[in-house]
Amino acid sequence: MDVHEKQAVDGKLFRRVMGRFTTGVTVITAEAEGAVRGMTANAFMSGSLSPPLCIISIAKKARMHGALEAAGHFGVSILAQGQEAISQHFAGQGSADPELLFEHMGGVPVIANVSAAIAATVHAQHDCGDHSIFIGRIVGLRDDERAPLVYHAGKYATLQHRKEVPAGPVIDFWELEPD
Repeated sequence: MDVHEKQAVDGKLFRRVMGRFTTGVTVITAEAEGAVRGMTANAFMSGSLSPPLCIISIAKKARMHGALEAAGHFGVSILAQGQEAISQHFAGQGSADPELLFEHMGGVPVIANVSAAIAATVHAQHDCGDHSIFIGRIVGLRDDERAPLVYHAGKYATLQHRKEVPAGPVIDFWELEPD
């Protein structure tokens, strides 16, 4: 079959395959109409070093979608190990309300005591099927130096660094031009 021919993709298989990509767990936050809104997401990535940009993908049917458009900014709180209850709360799955403390960076709400946090203003928004991609210009960064919460194949996990020293050079994903 030609790669350009359209064929149906099984939705369950699509979710299972995408779940094989190990990600961190983030809570995306925005403040609109006097209230902080948040949602758990793993569709987050760095975008550019110069200018500093990050990217999030939000379902058009999610309440957060409208909140982001109204706010014009968003926070990305990268959750730390042990913060599964916060992740579940913002995914609408938590049975108990976790203790939450919000802080503001450049006027953007983020969660306190996480692995790291980013504040961004919406730089651009693009259609992406049933989602929108929001590109944020980073206006604030914080590194709490806590080990991140990890998600793989529908389960929370922890990150364990290898103890041995790499044999070759360390990969720098931000390298602009090869030498």
